[in-house]
Amino acid sequence: MSTPTDVRTALRARVEAHRDELLTLSRRIHAHPETAFEEHRAAAWCADLLRTHGYTVTAPAHGLETAFTASTGSGPVTVAVVCEYDALPGLGHACGHNLIAAAGLGAALALGPDADRLGLTVRVIGAPAEERGAGKALLLDAGAFAGVDAAMMVHPCPVEVADFRSFALGTLSVRYTGRAAHPSLNPHEGRNAADALTVAQVALGLLRQQLPPQWRVHGITTAAGTAPNLIPDTATAEYEIRASAAEDLTALRERVEACFRAGALATGCEVSLTRPEPDYLDFRGDPGLLALWRANAAALGRPKPVESGPFACTDMGNVSHAVPAIHPVLDITGGACAPHEPAFAEAAVSPEADRAVLDGAVAMAWTAADFAAARLGG
Repeated sequence: MSTPTDVRTALRARVEAHRDELLTLSRRIHAHPETAFEEHRAAAWCADLLRTHGYTVTAPAHGLETAFTASTGSGPVTVAVVCEYDALPGLGHACGHNLIAAAGLGAALALGPDADRLGLTVRVIGAPAEERGAGKALLLDAGAFAGVDAAMMVHPCPVEVADFRSFALGTLSVRYTGRAAHPSLNPHEGRNAADALTVAQVALGLLRQQLPPQWRVHGITTAAGTAPNLIPDTATAEYEIRASAAEDLTALRERVEACFRAGALATGCEVSLTRPEPDYLDFRGDPGLLALWRANAAALGRPKPVESGPFACTDMGNVSHAVPAIHPVLDITGGACAPHEPAFAEAAVSPEADRAVLDGAVAMAWTAADFAAARLGG
């Protein structure tokens, strides 16, 4: 079964009817960037718009102050449309999450009036803290995706990719504790925490020679003393590890943590290694949903998608390990600039960005309708 032509036409017309609301929302979120777990205005604006158009909204949701859920329809097939709206510290919406929120709401507003006819329960999940904090992993653990048959979202990018794949990502907070001492009067009584971190960084540099091509280790020193005439008793760092598959993170983490422990052993310091957030798992797109998306994006005249290996990381990967999911990326810059660059923040309110909002909304609505038709027709 496929979605009847008249329904497809109606879904597209509804997105167009909501055009001004959606683009206003996108620009409003863009103009008021809020970072991880601080997205109070963006979450409220999204929830209010859904409530205005008949959705039942729960906000806050699942223990997160800036998360919300909204639903409409009572069909046997539940599709979750996922919205992101957090910004980057110092860069605003240089990842274009304002577009993700607006496109997600566009799909939801299009599907709402036809949800029961299509056999759908439409669930909108407002997910905070994608850039840092793994909000979707927290929501997944809290049950936000329970009963969901398929989940979807779109993301702006400098290229068009249907079968998006991402790295798995783990984070590590490092803290060395040593003993302060005067560097000329009694250096022998000190335990240099900064030296411990230096030893670890040398070990990591050597380790990189033996890592597989898709494994990455990178980080920054956040503290390593306050004055040159005092042996530092504290040093801290923040590190990330990436691998092409979630299964590889465990092995990589063991090797990286061994380097940090080596720094402690060599200098007589103590080391604390903690995970500040859940791991981000690699994204695994569902083949059936991808086929539906490709056909619908082509019908809208979107650029032909390119094939790409893993790039970036997203907590939508965690969702894809639990629920059939897609995460297509839509070209808004033609390769001129990439996410996390200042120019991309400017591109996120361009005419190309507006088109991505509307096309993303229509294609997701069509894909959700096609998915329900396939499920119920089978």
